[in-house]
Amino acid sequence: MLSNETKIDPFTLEIVKDSLLATGDEMFIALAKTSMSPIIYEVLDYASGLTDAKGQLLTQGNGVTGFIGMLSFMVKQTVEKYGETGNLHPGDIIIVNDPYGGGGSHLSDVGLVMPIFYDGEVIAFSANKAHWTEVGGKDPGSFTNDSRDIFQEGLQFPSLKLFDAGKLNEPLVEMIKANVRFPDLSLGDMWAQVAALKTGEKRVVELCEKHGKELIVSAIRSQLDHGETISRQELTKLPKGTYTASGYVETDGIGNGPFPIQVKVTITEDAFTCDFRGSSPQVPGPVNCSFTGLASAVRTIFLAITNPDQNVNDGVFRPLEIIVDDKSIMSAERPAPTSNYFETMLGCTDLIWKALAPHIPDKLAAAHLLSVCAVTLTGKHHDTEEPFLIVEPSVGGWGGAEGQDGASGQFCVLDGETYNVPVEVAETRYGVMIDEYSLRIDGSGAGQYIGGKGVIRSYRALTDEQSATVTFGRNKYRLWGINGGQDGSLNEFYIHKANGDIDGPFGVYPRYQLQKNDVLKLMTATGGGYGDPMKRPAEQVVRDVKNEYYTVEEAEHVFGVSIDPQTFDYKESANRR
Repeated sequence: MLSNETKIDPFTLEIVKDSLLATGDEMFIALAKTSMSPIIYEVLDYASGLTDAKGQLLTQGNGVTGFIGMLSFMVKQTVEKYGETGNLHPGDIIIVNDPYGGGGSHLSDVGLVMPIFYDGEVIAFSANKAHWTEVGGKDPGSFTNDSRDIFQEGLQFPSLKLFDAGKLNEPLVEMIKANVRFPDLSLGDMWAQVAALKTGEKRVVELCEKHGKELIVSAIRSQLDHGETISRQELTKLPKGTYTASGYVETDGIGNGPFPIQVKVTITEDAFTCDFRGSSPQVPGPVNCSFTGLASAVRTIFLAITNPDQNVNDGVFRPLEIIVDDKSIMSAERPAPTSNYFETMLGCTDLIWKALAPHIPDKLAAAHLLSVCAVTLTGKHHDTEEPFLIVEPSVGGWGGAEGQDGASGQFCVLDGETYNVPVEVAETRYGVMIDEYSLRIDGSGAGQYIGGKGVIRSYRALTDEQSATVTFGRNKYRLWGINGGQDGSLNEFYIHKANGDIDGPFGVYPRYQLQKNDVLKLMTATGGGYGDPMKRPAEQVVRDVKNEYYTVEEAEHVFGVSIDPQTFDYKESANRR
């Protein structure tokens, strides 16, 4: 072994580091290109990467930002279950979706873990986590918004061997096939994950063969230490002190709520501590989040505050400390349902955001749509009469920030670099027509820098007996503005029925029955505004009216700018002057 005193050529270290990062990217691409489900290859609802032999994250390619950290927890659970007893072998692949441990999210997010051996020793792990279209359970799409325990939500994989020393566990595969509604999609995605894992294994072994195992292990240690160093340097730039915020998880989906949540953030020279004690205990409905999910939420906002451009590894998060009550809504334990865990996870992210935004306005904006705005829509295709299933998040508005307007039509912070299912794909594969996909103009989110716009996305059912399960959080409490900016709006949806009736607005609704030509109209929120609207330049207000972001009346009453709707000549009010 190389001694701790041995100095490794910095150029070689950089080559190894970049090679590991490239391996993570290659794994990410391999999964997307071989998957079967639009939720993966179009939406990018997955993550992949490498860890060291202890489960410390080395590199992670993310579609979903909220998976940051979940890979390392999956690997650590694997090491605890198999590694400590010497029961890991070359060719093993472990499958896990246990929400309360390594899985960390909901049953639909299925993780695979593969030990990478060299010279008979585990030197790293290849891991990924992807949203399967189906894992069984009481509702199509598996994640539902009115389950009452984990057993209603689908198949559970508590770190089971999918491959044992290279041999496929065929009974387990048969059980999956018999318990999911779309086995071709789910098993197809499973094999895509296996292919990505083997890509990672191949590249790491090649690195060991080229540079030697000892140098690779030392480079890994150096990479983790470097991540910590950069993180601590950024930590010194943050304002020191204790900051608090409180909020609510609006509903658990079965009629209970709102549930209070709170945080106390303490920043010192050495640590970034988030104390969530005093928040609601775990609840009967499926908005419970596990500690693993909470940790990933905190990691996401910590990275955004410190240095979002740096390469992510577990060293980056060494200054973090998270404190929470046992069995809380954000540290739930079995058998609490977790299907819509992401709404509480987002609430925890928002608390830290809200507590610190006034103090670091150059890094944090006003509130954004703050919900995955998840939609599942199932029924029969109008041409083939085959069953179809739409599973997708929705985009909305981000808050205004110091020096810039909020972004329009973007996913929430924990969805990250994900995408809608394109209109063309939806209309081809599913029994729907997209009647409208446009920016939502509702007059909210005014400020010196305005909140970004939400969207309207309307699905017209082309067959009878379709069923929509919709979870739009932040449906009761408007998105907060900052520094004098006005609040944004709410996430909500309506059903425009074929007979002319309109039902709604709703936020959370399980299995709404749609008949042919009924329209499901999804409307996401406008982000909060930043700064006094009276300080918005008059010329910009005129452009806003031309863009139909605000009406002539709103320009006068909210921004203090009187505009001629024909010539667009303007006059500023005395209040502005």
